[in-house]
Amino acid sequence: MGNTDSKLNFRKAVVQLTQKNQKIDNSDEQFWEQFWQAHQTTLEDVFALVTASEIRQIRKDNPANLATLCYKAVEKLAQAVDSSCRTQAEQQCVLNCVRLLVRILPYIFEDDKWRDFFWSNLPAQEQANHGQTVPLAQSLLNAVCDLLFCPDFTVTATRRPGPDKAEELANIDSCEYIWEAGVGFAQSPPRNAHMERRRTELLKLLLTCFSEPMYRTPQQSEEPNKWIAYFTSADNRHALPLFTSFLNTVCSYDPVGFGVPYNHLLFQDTTEPLVEACLQLLIVTLDHDMVVQQQQQQQQQQQQQQLAHASGGVLVTPYDEGGCGDNLFINYLSRVHRDEDFHFVLKGITRLLNNPLVQNYLPNSTKRLHCHQELLILFWKICDYNKKFLYFVLKSSDVLDILIPILYHLNYSRADQSRVGLMHIGVFILLLLSGERNFGVRLNKAYSATVPMDIPVFTGTHADLLITVFHKIIATGHQRLQPLFDCLLTILVNVSPYLKTLSMVASVKLLHLLEAFSTPWFLLSAPSNHHLVFFLLEIFNNIIQYQFDGNSNLVYTIIRKRHVFHAMANLPTDMAGIAKCLSGRKAGGKFNLPRVPQRKPATATTSQELPSAQVPDDYADEEEDEDADDTDVRLEKESVAEEDLESETESHERSQLGDSQLEPGVVLTAQPAEPGTLKTSLLDTPDIGQMTEREQAHPNEKLELGSPSAGGAKSVSPTPSREDQTRLSVAHRGSIRMVPGDGDRWTPTPEWIVSWRSKLPLQTIMRLLQVLVPQVEKICIDKGLTDESEILKFLQHGTLVGLLPVPHPILIRKYQANSGTTAWFRTYIWGVIYLRNVEPAIWYDTEVKLFEIQRV
Repeated sequence: MGNTDSKLNFRKAVVQLTQKNQKIDNSDEQFWEQFWQAHQTTLEDVFALVTASEIRQIRKDNPANLATLCYKAVEKLAQAVDSSCRTQAEQQCVLNCVRLLVRILPYIFEDDKWRDFFWSNLPAQEQANHGQTVPLAQSLLNAVCDLLFCPDFTVTATRRPGPDKAEELANIDSCEYIWEAGVGFAQSPPRNAHMERRRTELLKLLLTCFSEPMYRTPQQSEEPNKWIAYFTSADNRHALPLFTSFLNTVCSYDPVGFGVPYNHLLFQDTTEPLVEACLQLLIVTLDHDMVVQQQQQQQQQQQQQQLAHASGGVLVTPYDEGGCGDNLFINYLSRVHRDEDFHFVLKGITRLLNNPLVQNYLPNSTKRLHCHQELLILFWKICDYNKKFLYFVLKSSDVLDILIPILYHLNYSRADQSRVGLMHIGVFILLLLSGERNFGVRLNKAYSATVPMDIPVFTGTHADLLITVFHKIIATGHQRLQPLFDCLLTILVNVSPYLKTLSMVASVKLLHLLEAFSTPWFLLSAPSNHHLVFFLLEIFNNIIQYQFDGNSNLVYTIIRKRHVFHAMANLPTDMAGIAKCLSGRKAGGKFNLPRVPQRKPATATTSQELPSAQVPDDYADEEEDEDADDTDVRLEKESVAEEDLESETESHERSQLGDSQLEPGVVLTAQPAEPGTLKTSLLDTPDIGQMTEREQAHPNEKLELGSPSAGGAKSVSPTPSREDQTRLSVAHRGSIRMVPGDGDRWTPTPEWIVSWRSKLPLQTIMRLLQVLVPQVEKICIDKGLTDESEILKFLQHGTLVGLLPVPHPILIRKYQANSGTTAWFRTYIWGVIYLRNVEPAIWYDTEVKLFEIQRV
């Protein structure tokens, strides 16, 4: 009953604050105490008792009252620190102030005039301190950081023997009170649910303080975030224990525990909200000040150019530890170096990332986490800031424990437009990893299907899984994923020189992509579409030149699809030919491209038509049309049948291998977002040329980076620029479908086609076809073969040593930090945090400017 009365008083006090022109004196302690004394209001209560319109009304009509309320609340927190927050009444008062500030702060940031309020000096404060003042924001951050290591409030007190009293909070060495064992700390303190809840509440306040960038436009978001700058600077005496507490709390969390079924339904887990708050604070604080970063990049580029000029080659400078400004969180992260620390962090992240993939015979019996986006961002940032950690990850097959959950999320989210950001972060991580040789090597490990995915079942390696999922994304993904196509193919280019053996499924998928992207009308319908073909040809050249021996499946598929390469070499360059290619468009604007293989009865083959590859049973590609234009324009009924082609093929493949592999989980098919799902807008995907830097895998080779490799083929495929990225649109199901962009109608010229057609790196493949096709046809005629296994056997034992052009240098496109990606990440991170904090929804009814909130 008493609590109800005090809530009523609290509500009355709020109403009183809104009275127009009624300024309440800051010395009226009895009035102000109603907000934080003698009641226990939860955060949800505060959100219900203080409405958005009331806060805006106070801000507009009674700004002095709002200023006093904020000042008094921060003052209360500072007083609690001074008295070491020992009594229960004080602790409740602290929590009430914290909840009130979480409610009010977004409305302070929302108004441009108020944004610097917390960084200004208050007149009353100046008089009391004789002109020497600390901004209110610093007082608030200092108090919250102190309270996060407060014995008997947020940490367990270490009882000292003897007559010594409990330590004063201001003098505590917080390094002794790190929340969890792990990096830099060995003892694991006992768990306490109440303390975990209080930490979570204080961390929610920190997150709210740091959310100021949400109220700036993307252009303004480059301005330094003063809150984070102070929190991660040497002025915060708790910076190191806070960083290690956050990191260790996340990486030591085990949501399954002893594995007791349904334990998460019986007991409330107070650790999960704490882990999520720590994760979100980590990804927000590990953020470069972009202005500083751009200046550093310009300096680095100048140094690089001088070094490159001096040595006559291209040099890439490693990440500069001293170049991360004063952000101690980035500094500490970049200096972690012990293998046991790396092992602890990697195991923690993989444990949590793999949690949604765990299969159980009892439905919903294990706890499911939803923080995979934050985990992927954290993994990205650790790899980006600590290259030793990246090399540790790639040193063993542990990297595959990161790869599989990423591919799972990419595959499952491809049709859902509310998960476009998740698709991007997954692809960006794979791009970062693919820049290292070891990643390509690790992909050769055999893959056993433990995770249910709606992809063809195959027997092969993790490389086959990667290619199959990428094909799924391109062929059946949401159309907003088009800007990622360059990234997806760049990843495959980077790993291709190291892939020892591709399965028939993966080989057919790669050829299908080439067939789709090399269709004449598509090549000519936008100024950058031919770049995709360059990437794919580079993949084939790398495998043929460096991994020919184990890749008979791919070689055989190339031979069967040889007409695709001949058609590319003979692309028309006269106006009549160009017009004929472009006239293949249907009135509706959507076009179906060649299909993924479909099943048909095996028939005796002639020397002109080779036996079809088994994928994994007697699959045959559709009949090849001799006329290229007929390939482009499909009959209506064929295009309808094509819609369900992928799913048909896959269900057949599953039935061939039996469903035993897929038990106990049910395969989750990629579904579009539920209507009404909230999503936040993202910045444009950074251009692949801006995100990567070309580098030779073996710099001691004599060939220069830009020089054409032997045979006159360009070894460098052009990098698309932002201006000419008119891209294709993709249907939800069935084959790849393209729609020209909305930009100006593009008109190809003969000169433009000649300019890039002459650079298509076809020499290696044409030489391979020239040597092998006659041999394979001869075997077919001599032995009357109708089954390809004999041909595959012949190709396995064949060799092209001395017959192919001189191998080209292996080119790797390494990710490089750039302002475009930094800005993209900042928008994405705050969008994730906005959508994930819903109980209560801290930022929902405020005027956010960094992104738009949209309903699907």
